[in-house]
Amino acid sequence: MTDTERIDCADCHALPSSDNARIAHVKTSGVISETWHTSDCPALAIWWINMEEGSKRVREQDAWAKDVFPAAHERLRRAAAAQPAGTAAQPFIDALSELVQAQADTTGFVVLHRWAEILERHFPPELPNPDHIAEPPHR
Repeated sequence: MTDTERIDCADCHALPSSDNARIAHVKTSGVISETWHTSDCPALAIWWINMEEGSKRVREQDAWAKDVFPAAHERLRRAAAAQPAGTAAQPFIDALSELVQAQADTTGFVVLHRWAEILERHFPPELPNPDHIAEPPHR
């Protein structure tokens, strides 16, 4: 069973009850933190306003990004194509271009395993050169 940590509201001092509101979140440690509030609690009203404002801000940012992203993506493609091939910057250009394309192909976030696949392809781990392997020291 997961531990639950109850934090008393300094404004309303509500206890767990079907008449009260419960605000809960899971901490990185896995512990559930909960605070109970009465329906007229000022702290609950402030929490609710902040949640609504945050949600509104995210929707506005998302709408802006969906509007701007296609043109910015096209500018990146043109800039990448204009770079001379074979320079030291080429793996960075290719990786960035592929990551941005992966983002364009999804409606959410590019998941971590996709990032890893792309970065491994453009920046593979260095394998030992069999012609330059040092002999282990003799004891």
